[in-house]
Amino acid sequence: MLTGSGKGSGGARKVRKMTEKDIDALTKRIILPSLPVSDEEMARATHQDKGQKLARQDRWSELARRIRYADESRLTTPGGETASLLLAYGARSDVVSAAEDALHDNAEPNPDGMEALEEVLEEEPGEYACALVVALAHLDIAWAWHSITFETAPEKSLNRAHEHLERAEEILAPYDGVALDAPSLLAAQCALNATNEKRGRHLAEDYAKLIELDPEGHRHMRAMGRHMVQFLRKSPNVLEIEARRIASQTSDVWQAGGYTWVYLDALTADPAAIELLDADFFIEGMENIIDRKLDQHVINQFAAFCAISMAPASQEKTLSSRGEATRQQLHDCLDWILSDYLQELHPLIWSQTLLAPGQIPMLPSRRALVVKGRQTALRIIAARFASEIADGSSIAFSPQGMYRLPAL
Repeated sequence: MLTGSGKGSGGARKVRKMTEKDIDALTKRIILPSLPVSDEEMARATHQDKGQKLARQDRWSELARRIRYADESRLTTPGGETASLLLAYGARSDVVSAAEDALHDNAEPNPDGMEALEEVLEEEPGEYACALVVALAHLDIAWAWHSITFETAPEKSLNRAHEHLERAEEILAPYDGVALDAPSLLAAQCALNATNEKRGRHLAEDYAKLIELDPEGHRHMRAMGRHMVQFLRKSPNVLEIEARRIASQTSDVWQAGGYTWVYLDALTADPAAIELLDADFFIEGMENIIDRKLDQHVINQFAAFCAISMAPASQEKTLSSRGEATRQQLHDCLDWILSDYLQELHPLIWSQTLLAPGQIPMLPSRRALVVKGRQTALRIIAARFASEIADGSSIAFSPQGMYRLPAL
């Protein structure tokens, strides 16, 4: 059995400088099963496709029933994605995609799509699940106006976005997510409140209510961290305070994992968020999450995060010496994640972590993403363990852990 530098040890591995040709040659000695389509992807697609199909067929009563059931049962995918929100995403995806395509073409989105969704509110009065879909469609289109057209038409972009946000707020106002036991409603309200500083004054309290209602739903904690980074300039300690608060609130479920979930996307969204991070606590939380989930989707997420997001050369902003040391400590966790937990490769996670989909206008084809993700992962693993396989031996991954096969 091979072992890395130790959990949380912070010890950097010294690997000789290698060319890409050297690394590519070593990747041929990495024996790691690869899943082009994982159980997580299939589960997400199932919920999204069902939501899209029911909306296209105007079967809104059935869609509402499924969303309510997903909320009541706290139904998630194997990787922890919220089923109710995936159903709602699929149900509005045609309308939102059409609006985004129009904006990319410098055209006004056709209002027919949103008008048709608005009619559903009249057909299903008082049905929170339908209101959820329509409100989130307005929210998505507001973001589309802002992200796609702001540089070329800032005033028009802000005005249109404001109109959609106001309408989303109006639609959600009659519904109380806590009283209805509907985490999806609270998640939508939090996403709406994160759109500007005025709405966001009570964002931390809103997320605390949501997480109290659904402590198993780590997607809510990740969204909270991502949304809280916008307040770091005015309140540098706010993310650390709230991450510890959530860790305490969810300790019965995740132990220290709540701290890690809150920081995970925040560290990618804003590299400066690492300056106050307690690395040992974050790593403890990562261990708690992995031990609890033992899910290869989650393990691939953490491996890709440590390998790519926390790589020393991956950040553009200049960090303090403490921030650099913390980032290196998280980067070095790759060793024990690979050696102790990784059993199969999920290439899409690695390619999406590398390409940062939210920061580029378009992604390559799915097949290209799978190829890129596998290549990226194998290169990182080969470089990380170059000294162990320099003699011609190989590294293999299995449910029993990572082990070395001597050269023949």
